[in-house]
Amino acid sequence: MIKLLTQKFIKDTSSHRRMQVGLLGGVIGIVCNLLLFGVKLTAGLLMSSVAIISDAFNNLSDMGSSIVVLISSKAAAAHPDKEHPFGHGRVEYIAALIVAIIIVLVGFELGRTSVDKIINPSPTEFSWILTIILTLTVFVKLWMYKSYNFLADMIDSTLFRATARDSLNDVISTLAVVFATIVNHFLTSVELDGVIGLAVAIYIVFGGIKIGKETIDLLLGSPPSAELCGKIRRIISGGDHIVGVHDLIIHDYGPGRIFASAHAEVPASDDPTSVHECIDALEREIYKELDIRIVLHTDPISVDDERVNKLKEMTEKIVTALNPDYTIHDFRITDGENNINLIFDVAVPDCPTDKDKSALADTLKKLLKANDSKYNAVITVDDYYG
Repeated sequence: MIKLLTQKFIKDTSSHRRMQVGLLGGVIGIVCNLLLFGVKLTAGLLMSSVAIISDAFNNLSDMGSSIVVLISSKAAAAHPDKEHPFGHGRVEYIAALIVAIIIVLVGFELGRTSVDKIINPSPTEFSWILTIILTLTVFVKLWMYKSYNFLADMIDSTLFRATARDSLNDVISTLAVVFATIVNHFLTSVELDGVIGLAVAIYIVFGGIKIGKETIDLLLGSPPSAELCGKIRRIISGGDHIVGVHDLIIHDYGPGRIFASAHAEVPASDDPTSVHECIDALEREIYKELDIRIVLHTDPISVDDERVNKLKEMTEKIVTALNPDYTIHDFRITDGENNINLIFDVAVPDCPTDKDKSALADTLKKLLKANDSKYNAVITVDDYYG
């Protein structure tokens, strides 16, 4: 059904497509959660079940989350302006954080109500009809879970993935409530209503905290995926003049608003005009294939000097023997009267501190000096961004 809805309402293939998908998802959430809230609240009041009432208000909070989705989808699609030249894409991340906060607050309130029910238990009224209706609501949430995942895949949305996970939480919560209701009916001496309500509340809180943490990581600047870095490196490495890639940095300003920079090594002997044309072509290719605006810096290096190549190979062996994940770049040498300066950068993929960088550089200097007392290493340990 979600495919039919997207085919009917998502017609735009431009930048507004993301907004249209967001609006559709928001409307689906508001309609479905309002319906579920009404059904569950009615059942909970008629059966005097705090667990069912708690589950109903959980759906009401989900409706609030859907309103956040609607508003944020519109705001995130706003055109870049003077105050926000990189666009407003991070509004989606802020919205996901708001959803997480709503989930946690609702969880705490449900927990408070459930604890009160445990301390002051009261009998519940059982109805097979209402219990069956409550069970059927699970299928609505399952459909919403699959729909949100489908929409998330369409536009690579962190917000919809968070909402999908919340829908799955609701499935588990409702099934737990139905279980408690049936057990209380057949085993009247066992009071599970408050206990299950508390368990549901705890589950909701932890789910909200997890969503919040993931969203905060995005806002603070989490590392890009290895898959994305690999795609960028492969495209750059495929250029006619390119012999190496390093110092790739990716900035995420929200879905569809990614900027990057990288250093591309080229033979020093190549024609600068041809190299420039190659770099321009690569930047356009990356934007076309990955929707990423990238700036490439060229590093001319010597590739025809046999002596330099041998010294570089020796240095690479020493560095990788220390750690296979370490790589070197920008290698060059300068000859002195009594020293041979080996100048290069080391890329270390574990975010070392300044102290760690200094220790690594000292270790490599000693290892190189052990090969030949004339070797004087001038080493820069790079910060790692992805």
